[in-house]
Amino acid sequence: SMAEGAGAGLRLAELLATGRRLWEEVETGAEPSSGAPAVQDKVRQGLDALQRAAAMVAQLDLFSENEELEEIASADLKYLLLPALLGAMTLKQVDLSRRLEHLESARAHFWRFLKLCRSYGLGSFHLPPASPSGEEDAGSPSPGAPAAAQPSLVAMASSRQAKIERYKQKKELENRLASMRTFVESGQADEDQIREFYILQIQKWINTGLEEIESIDQEMVILRSRGTAKQSSAPPHGTSRQVRAPLKPFILTRDAAQAKVFGAGYPGLPTMTVDDWYEQRRRQGVVSGQSAPQRTPGIADEELQKQQQEKKEEEDDEEALQKARSWDDWKDTHPRGYGNRQNVG
Repeated sequence: SMAEGAGAGLRLAELLATGRRLWEEVETGAEPSSGAPAVQDKVRQGLDALQRAAAMVAQLDLFSENEELEEIASADLKYLLLPALLGAMTLKQVDLSRRLEHLESARAHFWRFLKLCRSYGLGSFHLPPASPSGEEDAGSPSPGAPAAAQPSLVAMASSRQAKIERYKQKKELENRLASMRTFVESGQADEDQIREFYILQIQKWINTGLEEIESIDQEMVILRSRGTAKQSSAPPHGTSRQVRAPLKPFILTRDAAQAKVFGAGYPGLPTMTVDDWYEQRRRQGVVSGQSAPQRTPGIADEELQKQQQEKKEEEDDEEALQKARSWDDWKDTHPRGYGNRQNVG
């Protein structure tokens, strides 16, 4: 019935207003830390209100991708902002263990918002890819193509120019919005002015959405590469917690050539050949030459014998030199007695 529809509209308006108010309080808050319990409380309440509003908008079928902007009632225009506000609020969560999940969710909200704006012809901009650009090539760049990967100076200059333009537009938009806001909120504005006010707000959020997606993609690349570095140093799943610990801080490689490859790919992680590892352990008195194979956690005996056999076959002066170099490098980055801290063995 009509009354029910009106009731839903009223609840929807309240939910949006609540979510918006909470977002503004968090964004411009006086609290020194966004991690403060009071702030995170507002983030939770805001997300809840905005999510409920978004669910209602979907239920009421307010927007459609094959509809013209003119077909949207002026009073409904403000609900276009819901996904953008959801994205912004999602980013305000501080749980680091779930950061990647929050970034992915925020990105999806912003992207949906931008896609909707595009379909209504609001703003002229390139729609970013639907999923983070880092995903297909999350691996390290192939050594053959570092030059191609460098952005050209022309492109960098033009993107800098675009950023300056965007910043100017954003300031202009904010000034116009500020001057119209009290007028609209006091109920003095006519429908055209209300409409213009909401469209300006949407355009401001388009800028925000584009900027946020860009920085989300950058942060995701960093988080993912950290993740890969962590995985590469973790041994096979079968090994027990206690045995695993001392092996964590470096990548164990079969020989110096491999050490160079791994060293290049994971600059944060030192590499050590099997021999270097023994040598270091021997100096620390952890393994005696005789019992070495039995005492190696996480590596099968025959695997080791095979590796040592290969070592003997490959050994030549060049390799010995390489090995000495990589051992020196290793010593440079590790204080004497590194590894003694855990009682191994």
